[in-house]
Amino acid sequence: MLGMGASISTASNGLAARLKDATRDLHRQAERSGVMAELMQGRISRDVYCLMLRNLQPIYAALEVGLDAHNHADPSVQRLWRPELRRLPALEQDLDYLHAGADWRRDLPMLRAAAEYAERLERLARTDAVLLIAHAYLRYLGDLHGGQMLARIVRQGLGLKGELGTAFYAFGGGDAQKLEQLKLGFRVGLDALTLTPEQADAIVDEACEGFRLHASLFESVQGDGRLG
Repeated sequence: MLGMGASISTASNGLAARLKDATRDLHRQAERSGVMAELMQGRISRDVYCLMLRNLQPIYAALEVGLDAHNHADPSVQRLWRPELRRLPALEQDLDYLHAGADWRRDLPMLRAAAEYAERLERLARTDAVLLIAHAYLRYLGDLHGGQMLARIVRQGLGLKGELGTAFYAFGGGDAQKLEQLKLGFRVGLDALTLTPEQADAIVDEACEGFRLHASLFESVQGDGRLG
């Protein structure tokens, strides 16, 4: 189960701060990799952006299924995994809109980097589910922070209006206070988890690996997009 083990509080260790410090350079590297570097500079086509979303889709699907499976068994995970954080339906909604009503599951390839990442998350859910916390940290706090800037870049670059095509980045109905509450609640939830020292170390290591996997994925999407 998530958060289970010989219990000590990680609040005094500051798991959220540890994760931020340990992944800072890898986070920066991932942002400068492949399709993400192009997106951050506003240089991305609709087709390539759809390809990126299509390859994030299996990652969110595996992560959210895993978190759901281990949610109700552990009160600390209940504090961490809130319904408002769920991104898969919004991501698929954006793909439905941006891919012009076509079948994106059929038309857009799932790249090996995305398939292997999703398989890793499915394996963790079966064998060491506490490590899903690392990937939840990577994705959801990233979406809550940098995702808000990305929404503006995507709207401007693709000529979108409102939230059509950018529902993926919309938390709390556009309420800035709600957004801040979600950020704070997630960080507090991380520090409230009861973990062994070994589990906490493993989560930090897994988060570092998660950023490496994202950099590889972004490079793969950019390479496939050039070929297209």
